[in-house]
Amino acid sequence: MAESAIHLSVVVPVRNGADRLPAHLDVLRRYVCAQARPTELVLVDDHSEPGAARLLADFAGTLPSTTLLRNDANRGKGFSVARGMVTARGARRVFTDADLAYPVTEIDTMVRELDGGADVAIACRVLPESRYLMSPSFFHYLYTRHVMSRLFNRVVRIALLPGILDTQAGLKAFTARAAQLIFPRLTVAGFGFDVELLYIARKHGLEVRQAAVQYRYDDEPSTVRFAADAAAMLRDLARIRWNDWRGRYA
Repeated sequence: MAESAIHLSVVVPVRNGADRLPAHLDVLRRYVCAQARPTELVLVDDHSEPGAARLLADFAGTLPSTTLLRNDANRGKGFSVARGMVTARGARRVFTDADLAYPVTEIDTMVRELDGGADVAIACRVLPESRYLMSPSFFHYLYTRHVMSRLFNRVVRIALLPGILDTQAGLKAFTARAAQLIFPRLTVAGFGFDVELLYIARKHGLEVRQAAVQYRYDDEPSTVRFAADAAAMLRDLARIRWNDWRGRYA
């Protein structure tokens, strides 16, 4: 398939999760095969355990439009997404989390924003039109998570990204030009990479649109882990600012 013929690339970073992986891969297969225009799937295995690695390899062998990349060590979500995006060949490139917390139909929502003129489209879970599906067992986590998420995002808006309401949603889309501009410049390998890529997009004058989405909560991190992740992301914010001062994103 010629590079110019690929309309959409779906990039999925994967780290373990062998118990749920077959079902999620089947959903991705059906989505890719149902597309009217040529679509490729780029799976990036972030050095998963053998069970998950075998599942990914077997799956890739059965779907010709799949590219499977495997990291030589656990390199982080940011590294994995960047590697997938640089490898992808589509005119439209979307990354989504392997747990498919966003229904695959929301990929189409992101692509429509690009077709409407955006360079970058991001899911925004805090827009009034967004909808959540949540197990009742997670209700007692929601308040703490919401407060910590809003606090972190407020810091991000003040320090780096005014107007961006939800930097960390795991569903984002890019034109080929935007992807080629942004992802080779990334330096953050962990979860702070979302902030960095949006900062680079803004710095280069790309249009970023925020779209309402449906989202499913069925795996909630502990407060301790969430706090540790937030602390790491704050360090990433300082790194992004330092990189900018040094001209890293020019």
